[in-house]
Amino acid sequence: MRALALAVFLALPAAAVAAAATPVPVTMPAGASLSNKWRLEFSGAAESAGELVFEVTDKGGAAFRVRVVIEGNDGENRVSSKVRRALDKQLPRGWRVERDDGEDVLVKRRLYHPRFHIRLVSSSVDGVRIRFDKE
Repeated sequence: MRALALAVFLALPAAAVAAAATPVPVTMPAGASLSNKWRLEFSGAAESAGELVFEVTDKGGAAFRVRVVIEGNDGENRVSSKVRRALDKQLPRGWRVERDDGEDVLVKRRLYHPRFHIRLVSSSVDGVRIRFDKE
């Protein structure tokens, strides 16, 4: 199993591996508040296919961009499921991502990880609304 994982890792271009493992330093958005847990509440169905791009920025300034591909006619539960999966796979260790009530996604920090801010950078999906709440 380890040999297969190593073979897959070695087959990736070096730039892709570096981009996935290295955060990009950014300035925290003005007025951004930090928390140890965020609730993303999804409502509405996707009226068009597109992409959601989230940015998770920790107190130290490390930012991670997470891309989520959404298909047309995806309901709020399916959209939240895709977002949960993408955040869980694309964020490095230090975060825990889970679903709540079907249409909500909880993003939590682990104890040793600094507080963070999450925001929607861009969306090309019509009909999906996202509300961000600190918990």
